[in-house]
Amino acid sequence: MKWYNRFKMAIKMAVAGWSGQGFDFTTWAGRTFWGVDNGKLATNETIFSVISRLSNTLSSLPIKLYQNYDLIMNKASDVVINNPNPNMTSFECFNKIEVSRNETGNGYAVIMRDIRMQPEQFLPIDSSYVTPILNVDDGELWYQVIGNDGTYYIHNMNMFHVKHITGNSRWAGISPLNVLKNTLEYDKAVQEFSLSEMQKKDSFTLAYQANVDKDKRQQIIDDFRRFYSENGGILFKEPGVEIDPIERKYFASDTLASEKITRSRVANVFNVPVSFLNDGEGQGFSSNEQMMIQFVQMTLTPIVRQYEQELNRKLLTPADRKAGFYFKFNLGGLLRGDTAARTQFYQMMIRSSGMKPDEVRQLEDLPPVGGKASELWISGDMYPLEMDPTLRKGGEKSGEEEPAKE
Repeated sequence: MKWYNRFKMAIKMAVAGWSGQGFDFTTWAGRTFWGVDNGKLATNETIFSVISRLSNTLSSLPIKLYQNYDLIMNKASDVVINNPNPNMTSFECFNKIEVSRNETGNGYAVIMRDIRMQPEQFLPIDSSYVTPILNVDDGELWYQVIGNDGTYYIHNMNMFHVKHITGNSRWAGISPLNVLKNTLEYDKAVQEFSLSEMQKKDSFTLAYQANVDKDKRQQIIDDFRRFYSENGGILFKEPGVEIDPIERKYFASDTLASEKITRSRVANVFNVPVSFLNDGEGQGFSSNEQMMIQFVQMTLTPIVRQYEQELNRKLLTPADRKAGFYFKFNLGGLLRGDTAARTQFYQMMIRSSGMKPDEVRQLEDLPPVGGKASELWISGDMYPLEMDPTLRKGGEKSGEEEPAKE
């Protein structure tokens, strides 16, 4: 039955991936898809900041293909790690997908395969042109894609899809920008009002007594107009004339309070620590390591897990997964902490035989030295695990007799 299931899966993927002559997505990364620009992302500093940090952090994480903890390189891993398509690097590819996920709620990439059903290209497309649909005949998920020269239907095994939460009765993710619509509109209104108030010139009240004749009054008014148009200068105060500035009803504290509210709501929607948007101000962490732990645990881990499961399910066959193959992003680099914290951790792991000295060197981007450094050691103090305890120095102190000397 195994060969039949593999044959059935191959046929289904072939039909889904090659549904007719002229099926070509190589031109989809052009202006038709990437010419649409979202005004909210391009004009709101807070939104731009949080999406930039999330997308740049995710696309900077090392990703590898493993088989039972051993690194593996094959065609699928080469596409993901090195050459997803002719126009992009791996960094740019995942960066576009993550930006789209945070901007519209969904990030899509078409998986193009060769004649042997192996991944050949990994092509991000604009989510505005993709609609998930459910086939009522067999209940399987398909994606309707509006292309340059027609509409295509792509099976879910050939569409990489990462998203924000979907709700109970939908397959597409909810856009964070739609959730923040009222917040962004309020923030924009406050900024426009503040800017208009700051651009206004100062206002004054000009009072003169009734005994000032008409010619003198006109002279006073002309003199003040000159002073106002030149935005300063010398103004002679005539007897019987009073000039008082009109106080503005504008408070900078209101703008600052509005910005704090906006940052807090944006951080909550995107599930990032508020301190990431406050430039570390009022972060409440005793160290940078604690802040990164919260960011990795609460924000990055769910995102990375979704990417890994999509890659494992759609780029690896069931036989590959049973054989122990899996894609994995390395989050360890974000949790390494400062020099003192890393040193303490490495010492503890080496002395308790949790890590080899060469593994520590690799984590610090140093070449392995081999020999005893590639073995596990344990404090006793510090002998290879395979060594006979009776041969260790000081073994006689624990009640063992020293071997007789000839």
